[in-house]
Amino acid sequence: MANGLSYEDRNEHTLNYIKTITFDHPEWTPCRVGLLPATWMKYRDGLEQVVLAHPGIFPGYEKGAWDFEEIGNPLYEEGRHTDCWGVVWENIERGLDSLPVLHPLDDWSALDGYRPPDPLTDDSWGPRDWAAVQRALEESRREGNLATGGGLMHGFMYMRLYYLRGFENLMLDLAMGEPRIAGVIQMVEDYNAMVISKHLELGAEYMSFGDDLGMQHSLPMSPKMWRKFIKPSYERMFRPCREAGVPIYLHTDGHVLEIIPDLIEVGVRVLNPQIRANGLQGLVEMAKGKVAIDQDLDRQLFPFATPSQQEDHINEVFEALYLPEGGLMLLAECG
Repeated sequence: MANGLSYEDRNEHTLNYIKTITFDHPEWTPCRVGLLPATWMKYRDGLEQVVLAHPGIFPGYEKGAWDFEEIGNPLYEEGRHTDCWGVVWENIERGLDSLPVLHPLDDWSALDGYRPPDPLTDDSWGPRDWAAVQRALEESRREGNLATGGGLMHGFMYMRLYYLRGFENLMLDLAMGEPRIAGVIQMVEDYNAMVISKHLELGAEYMSFGDDLGMQHSLPMSPKMWRKFIKPSYERMFRPCREAGVPIYLHTDGHVLEIIPDLIEVGVRVLNPQIRANGLQGLVEMAKGKVAIDQDLDRQLFPFATPSQQEDHINEVFEALYLPEGGLMLLAECG
């Protein structure tokens, strides 16, 4: 047992992953590569050959396992799409991501008639199937993997607020102390909290979330303001996970250095930060040894770097953040 996660009946990669995130001396540093749908569509069989040649990074992948035209997420389909909150998204390039273009609460006059989705019946893009969620959790556990829950769309808390209000509106709301924003925050928090509790009830032993809290060079608000408006919701939403001993994985793009201690405090056990937005030395000072890091390598460098420059970057990050007891993973995304 490692901090609430059992070692029993785990496959080799999951056992090493658990040891990594619990600082229990893993045998190797986990590495993975994320491939966007557009990447598969463009390179197809050639990309699959690369994947097959690197089973250490893509364990268990079998030839033909990926449909090169498969999307699976409406946000990566061309056109306009409306999520369960009434936010309209637009995509101009199939295989890449969408942007929110219409915000249901961009005018406060819409608030009185607005009805949020039901967390027990409304998933992001359709009805929730809790029986399917439970089957997936049980199957993961049987296969020796972590039974990972979450069930919330990327941008589940802070970003959802500006999906609803629009970014500039939200920034003005927070800066000027708009009283109605408190009700919107509570509405989003309540939806998320119910979904989290249900996943825990169904047997999730690891919870994964994504919310881009930072911008390229700074937070979008002062740390003090973040702690006033956003942190309390994080603390309350994640409390059942902390009480159950269920580790929390948080993906968050952008500059978040100043609030990393706060994220650890509310229960984040694995943090997925960006290297360029935060700086390697900043991450060494604020995160190394304090929280497990799934380090996002510099995707702003990779398209322009030579193979040797890429290798130098990876070595630099590894040497700076590595500890023999664990706590480090490396992630590269190929767009």
